[in-house]
Amino acid sequence: MPDIKTLKQQYLEYLEIEKNRSPKTLENYGRYLDRFLKFVLPSSGPSAKNSADVITEENIRQFRLHLNRQTLRQGSGQADRGQTLKKVTQNYHVIAIRNFLKYLAKRNIKSVSAEKIELAKQEDRQVTFLEAGELERLLNAPSGHLPAGRQGALDALRDRAILSMLFSTGLRVSELCSLDRDKVDTKRGELSVMGKGRKIRLVFLSDDAKQKIEDYLAKRPDADEALFIRIPRSGKFNKDSDLRLTPRSVQRIVHKYAVKAGIVGKKVSPHSLRHSFATNLLRNGADIRSVQAMLGHSSVTTTQIYTHVTDQQLREVHKRFHGQKK
Repeated sequence: MPDIKTLKQQYLEYLEIEKNRSPKTLENYGRYLDRFLKFVLPSSGPSAKNSADVITEENIRQFRLHLNRQTLRQGSGQADRGQTLKKVTQNYHVIAIRNFLKYLAKRNIKSVSAEKIELAKQEDRQVTFLEAGELERLLNAPSGHLPAGRQGALDALRDRAILSMLFSTGLRVSELCSLDRDKVDTKRGELSVMGKGRKIRLVFLSDDAKQKIEDYLAKRPDADEALFIRIPRSGKFNKDSDLRLTPRSVQRIVHKYAVKAGIVGKKVSPHSLRHSFATNLLRNGADIRSVQAMLGHSSVTTTQIYTHVTDQQLREVHKRFHGQKK
């Protein structure tokens, strides 16, 4: 029988081939399982290292205690250091372990039953979205007089298109960065994107987003296939350069304009615009199933995180009945 590390590698290959999981999913599952195996292997006897026997209910329990007591240090923001791992992050590790156990059972390799491993109760997810005034200031932050010079002007045109497109489509930042310009039809105002789980969905461009994308592309002097690219400081494009913007670069762009727009007290990110997209739709009467489809959520339960900030009926009940004198 293969040793446990080989089984882990075979499991990741199974996810890649049979389950068609994305490279990011493989990377995350590999990292979570590596942390678990690193934790349990040193405390196991030599014989256990060569089999799935290394995984026991007690080892899993101890690993979960370790995660729950672990504090953030390097790689974290200043405000996050010293904090413990969020329950949702802990659960990501548990999900990876449970799915690995299901894979072992599928191969008739005796180990802990996945059904015995329960997820921890998570704290309510906080949704950061922008109110109408904040949103207007953010979207207009790169507007006005464009900076002098090719690079500055192209930067501003690109950034206007990025902000408008994020709000218009509700795209995840990774989905935005993966777009190629020949796949974006500004005439039809719609495009297909591949989201989590390699599922394809249709998203739509507002008139504002269409115009800003066209203005940006009209000034692009390069032949790079990516829709959104970094602009070389020299203003000269090398055809062999990898110009595609990374998610981290887009995060910095959004943060820059949030500061310029004077939005304080909120941690504004590309995902804030995704939240704002969903909140705006629901507040204006869209049904939750349609919003689920546009966001690319596999379960409507995920979409329901927005209902507590958009429930107009509760607002009206409070207004009608609270503080009334009989």
